[in-house]
Amino acid sequence: MSSLPLITDPYFYLVAVPAVILLGISKSGFGAGFGSLAVPMMALAVTVPQAAAILMPVLLVMDLLGMAAFRKNVDRQLLMFLLPFGLLGVVIGTLLFKWLDAHLVAGIVGVFTLLFLAQRLVFPPRPDSAPPPRWAGAILTAASGFTSFVAHAGGPPINAYVIPMRLSPVLFTGTMAFFFFFVNLAKWAPYAWLGLIDLRNMSTSLVLLPLAPIGVWIGVRIAHRIRPELFYRLIHIGMFLTGCKLVWDALA
Repeated sequence: MSSLPLITDPYFYLVAVPAVILLGISKSGFGAGFGSLAVPMMALAVTVPQAAAILMPVLLVMDLLGMAAFRKNVDRQLLMFLLPFGLLGVVIGTLLFKWLDAHLVAGIVGVFTLLFLAQRLVFPPRPDSAPPPRWAGAILTAASGFTSFVAHAGGPPINAYVIPMRLSPVLFTGTMAFFFFFVNLAKWAPYAWLGLIDLRNMSTSLVLLPLAPIGVWIGVRIAHRIRPELFYRLIHIGMFLTGCKLVWDALA
């Protein structure tokens, strides 16, 4: 390992270690809103594109662990609807990546997240209220693929569509695990094409990789034991913190 061109700045690891563990917990479904904080946290020490590239192998391992843990809890019909639009968002992100400022994208995601939460606070959904229309789901899922490509911040847009469906915690978690596996897998070739997959980033990712199962294990243990009301309340808290952090980064 000493011969690899690693990032050696201790401050980077000070922010990267908790970011990766937090991302792993979110990948298990528990605290799903917190996962989008990983790149902004790491961006305190490196650029947003570099942070996103370093997390790629870590995300792959987490996605595989999440799918294995929740392989029997997937809404296949919903997943088949979401995937094409999520992949479309990845294509849009690829084409616009070099022309978009990552902090501007982060700010847009943050504002949207806070508006969604404000809407649910002022106009809380009734138990008999209908889920969002499919056209809204298509737009939000494409936005999720796009923001996932730019900054691994795909959670808030798709949460805005799926949360009102009131799926059980394990069904929500399993469906999102499979969705983001395919979205993240589709990002590898564009990231390499954009020059983000290099030896230094991948070597640094290798150092962080052992933390991936720790975060996922913690989250899986909790997700199977948590009440749905508390589960979604924590997701809302995570989305609020994520929204505030992304807006702060955009204004800084």
